[in-house]
Amino acid sequence: MTTNKILNISVIVAALGYFVDIYDLILFSIVRISSLTDLGVADNQVREIGIQLINIQMIGMLLGGIVFGILGDKKGRMTSLFLTILIYSVANIANGFVQTIDQYFWLRFIAGFGLAGELGLGITLVSEVMSKEKRGWGTAIVSGVGIAGAALAFFVSQWGWREAYWFGGFIGLFLLGLRIYLHESGMYQNIKTQAVKRGDFLGIFRVKKSFIKFILCILVGLPVWFVIGILITFSKEFGEYLSIKSPISPGKAVMFHYIGASIGSLLTGLLSQLFHSRKKALNISLISLLIFSFGYFCCFNVSANVFYFIVFILGISMGYWAVFITVASEQFGTNIRSTVTTTVPNFVRGSTVIMTLCWNAMAVSIGIWSSAIIVGSVVILLALIATYLIEETFGKDLNYVE
Repeated sequence: MTTNKILNISVIVAALGYFVDIYDLILFSIVRISSLTDLGVADNQVREIGIQLINIQMIGMLLGGIVFGILGDKKGRMTSLFLTILIYSVANIANGFVQTIDQYFWLRFIAGFGLAGELGLGITLVSEVMSKEKRGWGTAIVSGVGIAGAALAFFVSQWGWREAYWFGGFIGLFLLGLRIYLHESGMYQNIKTQAVKRGDFLGIFRVKKSFIKFILCILVGLPVWFVIGILITFSKEFGEYLSIKSPISPGKAVMFHYIGASIGSLLTGLLSQLFHSRKKALNISLISLLIFSFGYFCCFNVSANVFYFIVFILGISMGYWAVFITVASEQFGTNIRSTVTTTVPNFVRGSTVIMTLCWNAMAVSIGIWSSAIIVGSVVILLALIATYLIEETFGKDLNYVE
């Protein structure tokens, strides 16, 4: 049974879950320099090892997205949610005790694997329990509240990088207690009694139409993780290249960016509801992201405050993440919805590996600035094309199977 109530228990718990998810997901970007320095990494190796660590975390998310997405369709949204929270919470607590880079690598992989299921499963649940006219509001609230977890990560990181990992793990375990108030969606309960194959991930690739929709969904989200994975995570290095008048703190850059993203999530959700169109909201966000990315690359010799402001407004433009995941959720039937909604954002996050490798490889010959412009231009262009081609899903009835 669906509800018109925007602040229902599913939205509230999913929003809190995504809050913890973002806290843990973005924490490494904040404590990258301090943690690696503390572990004895030389200054000239911090960027290289930082890239490797963020890549292994994203590979974990890529694999976890597939596993938890399939599990969400085969065994239920709630079972999968429980496991995903438990894994990333324990991994982050253990991460606070690491003594070597090898230990750091393994725990970032395990934490990434666990983190993969939280958002997709939460959005799937919210999409299925809310009415087709109001679900855009629900997913926007989940994303808007959740993204604010990055600000908490920045403030907690001031206690120390180990303490920040421990805190993230413990609040994740606390979140498990809230899951008792959630129930499976009626749509999912209905298909459990039907003779229909659930969670068929490979089936997406066997049917041409499904495969094209899946790829288009991924392409729409690429610019978000180009911005986060390159421009924000390595803002210190870009600040030095751009001759910013005082050193840039990656932690502050992450905080300001995600405050903007939290506002942007709500604004993009609002536009989606006002225009009765997901595609119009996505286009507005992508065009603004293109403009603000250009501003980022052109801010030579400005003050640190101006740089942080540009990072903030860039965050507003990439706040379309919630609408993007909602679109992915609305593209497919109930028997495959969890799989798609969980794998798509994690394939986008996993693409950070490709983007950072390309960026780093080209940077050897043309520098980090020029190579970032090339990578950013390609992914934004692909996202605009994909948004043009993708199906409009506002108000679509989701009670069907593939």
